Amino acid sequence: MRTETIKQPAAPASNSASTSPSSNANAAAGGKIGTYRWTICALLFFATTVNYLDRQVLSLLAPELTREFGWSNTDYANITAAFQFVYAISMLFAGRVVDRLGTKGAFALAIVVWSFGAIMHAVAVPMGEGLAGAMSAIDLAAVPVSVIGFMAARAVLALGESGNFPAAIKATAEYFPKKDRAFATGIFNSGANVGAVLAPISVPVIAATWGWQAAFIIIGAIGFVWLGLWMIFYEKPTSQKRLGAPELAYITCDDAAPAADGKPAGRCLSWWELLGYRQTWAFAFGKFMTDGVWWFFLFWLPKYLAAQYGMASTDIQWPLAILYSMTMIGSIGGGWFPTFFINKGATPYDGRMKAMLMIAVFPLAVLLAQPLGYISFWVPVLMVGIGAAAHQAWSANLFTTVSDMFPKRSVGSVVGIGGLAGGIGGVLITKIGGWLFDYYGAIGQIHTGYSIMFGFCAVAYLIAWGVMKTLVPRYDEIREPQA
Repeated sequence: MRTETIKQPAAPASNSASTSPSSNANAAAGGKIGTYRWTICALLFFATTVNYLDRQVLSLLAPELTREFGWSNTDYANITAAFQFVYAISMLFAGRVVDRLGTKGAFALAIVVWSFGAIMHAVAVPMGEGLAGAMSAIDLAAVPVSVIGFMAARAVLALGESGNFPAAIKATAEYFPKKDRAFATGIFNSGANVGAVLAPISVPVIAATWGWQAAFIIIGAIGFVWLGLWMIFYEKPTSQKRLGAPELAYITCDDAAPAADGKPAGRCLSWWELLGYRQTWAFAFGKFMTDGVWWFFLFWLPKYLAAQYGMASTDIQWPLAILYSMTMIGSIGGGWFPTFFINKGATPYDGRMKAMLMIAVFPLAVLLAQPLGYISFWVPVLMVGIGAAAHQAWSANLFTTVSDMFPKRSVGSVVGIGGLAGGIGGVLITKIGGWLFDYYGAIGQIHTGYSIMFGFCAVAYLIAWGVMKTLVPRYDEIREPQA
């Protein structure tokens, strides 16, 4: 397994000043830098908000759907695990599709698929009846039709949503220099928090007014609004007519010099080549250990508040809205935090790792959620809020370690590999959680099951950081090999 850099072949000399990173920086300094790159960041923020709105509708309606369809915790775990499993597998290929198809087309395709998947939840029961009949015809053991239908809808949703982060990270690498990427990532990643805040405010109201099916349809349709804006406003920086020369020079100031034909030197790294680097495994392990924590918070908190505090869907609106509002501070603040160290002379990677170590301490607050939960339900809400905010700060920096160390044309593939690892971790946490909650719930000790899960959530980040730092102890950038 390697950590060494693949040296970039020297580019032929060119009379164009734009081929040199230093000349790009000089060009940027010679005129007022524009702000169009932040328009792209806003689009990524909007997409991530929609992504998490669509993802969270089920968890908010879970108490109601559990009563209507008689689901056990294991049934619900199977439905959410279907999303995570398909998401994990799809992330691997989504990253490659984004690298091959390009950011604009891949992102458009992703949101069309996931918006249809979100809307499909509204017809999950008749869809499950049809699938159950097909399964019975080939002598496969049947599960409740509602579970089958929701699993199928979650699978389509996951297939589309898997494209969001590979495309968004790649767009960030295309539109921002390295020193600004963590901040930009933190901003667009905070869309997850906004979606998580808006969902508990809007979904129960829609469901109470028009029924739970309407919640899936209305929220799912928002993605098509974003699609129109994306097709109008996004182009590659070099083809973007709304982008001024000084801003383009600023964006590309730390790019490798292109070859004489104007194309980037070298070739895209293959999966097998990427798996040969410890940098890839460090990112993948960080995702494996921590992605499931966020999904546990996202998918299980409504059921936790219902199980331990008897709260209905309308009761949990504001506790969850406040909790996820806390995560916005973590996402944006976490994206900014490494610049404190970078401005003091640290490399982007070293600054990020120092920030991530400090961030990894904050989830330990989750350990207090159960012991002090007898005081008020606000105690676990606030303690988990601190952990969730820390996750978003961690995530903004974890994603950016990829664009720090890998060439732009391989960023989507690496994010996809990490997404696969994170999805597998999420499936494990979900399945273990469902089993624990059914087991301890049956003996009247559901609080013990949640204590075990909260304990893992608290320490996962410190474990992840330790392994990542061991695998990649210092900054080591990878370059594309010669074509």
